[in-house]
Amino acid sequence: MSIKIVNYAGIIGWNARKYLPNLAAWAYLTMQFLKRDNKQREFIEQFMKEERAPYPDVVNIETINRCNSTCAFCTANRYAERRPFAKISDELYRSVIDQLAEWKYPNRLTLYGNNEPWLDKRIVEFHRYAREKLPGVFIFMSTNGLLLNIEKLDQIKPYVNQLIINNYCEDMKLHDNIKEIYDHVKAHPGSYSEVEILIQMRYVKEVLTNRAGSAPNKQGKKKVIKKTCVMPYTDVWIEPNGNMGICCCDNFETTSLGDLTREKLVDIWNGEKYRELREKVRYGRHNYPFCKYCDFIDAGLRRKIVTEELEKG
Repeated sequence: MSIKIVNYAGIIGWNARKYLPNLAAWAYLTMQFLKRDNKQREFIEQFMKEERAPYPDVVNIETINRCNSTCAFCTANRYAERRPFAKISDELYRSVIDQLAEWKYPNRLTLYGNNEPWLDKRIVEFHRYAREKLPGVFIFMSTNGLLLNIEKLDQIKPYVNQLIINNYCEDMKLHDNIKEIYDHVKAHPGSYSEVEILIQMRYVKEVLTNRAGSAPNKQGKKKVIKKTCVMPYTDVWIEPNGNMGICCCDNFETTSLGDLTREKLVDIWNGEKYRELREKVRYGRHNYPFCKYCDFIDAGLRRKIVTEELEKG
């Protein structure tokens, strides 16, 4: 595989996000919604034709609900966090992975949510267990890289297909430890041939989406959003206490579609609460109270998922 550095729209895009943050966010979201609305609707209609819900495309497990970064757009940043501290129990984590194996889950898994995965000292062992039980699943890790070093990279690489390092900064420069990792991988490509390493340059004070009104630097309780959203059809969102919420935009953990300490994952995914959510969001976010003002849109992985699924027919 490879290691590469990605900076969306280059220096022009960076300066737009830095010096014209609200305009840049508006332009980006407008473009994404215009480009993707029809495909999203087609994907959702294809999903809803199935008698039972197809497999989720991504299972997200947040093993610890803390972050060590200061990203201005995220309620989970170390200054804005207000959730009671929680870690998933070893027993619950293994139960979820075992259920996915029993279900013959074939798609993507990430042990990440609104958090920094390396704050959980069990994270390598958790990935090892997931890889052992789910050998064919695409496992990816997303990290801010602040705690990452070559030793940890070598510990995690046998268990992940992709490592995403979000280099949050103000100066468009790699942090020293991430630069060291980049140089090391470039110098030893054979040692990392089985893992794709993607370093994303991210402006730490960027304005993104309002995340259902939870984003600290972009409140969203004014404009009603009538576009649909693919997240209820693509993602399982698991919090450390076993609650299955709607998606990453519920930073405050206010939604619940089921409780994995009492219910099976597959039953929740096919349950009444999910069916109600999907049926309402199918015709627009404004039909579901939590989603009513949310302008979140994933222009990366979920866009790829929609394209892949439509090509399958």
